[in-house]
Amino acid sequence: MSEPQKFPWARMMHIGFDRLHLAPAEFWRSTPRELAAAMGAPPQPMLRQNLLTLMDLFPDEPESSH
Repeated sequence: MSEPQKFPWARMMHIGFDRLHLAPAEFWRSTPRELAAAMGAPPQPMLRQNLLTLMDLFPDEPESSH
């Protein structure tokens, strides 16, 4: 299985603050998909393998019984 790519936060922050003129609160409330759309990038579907990788990395916590 290949290593997941890190999200390019420095680049996104530069684009969000410099190009889009977002206030910090606006930027941090935005999702990566919203930022990409604001830059005019076409939406990319999530590939099944990427979803499975994310599920392995971040499994749901079992519900605790009260």
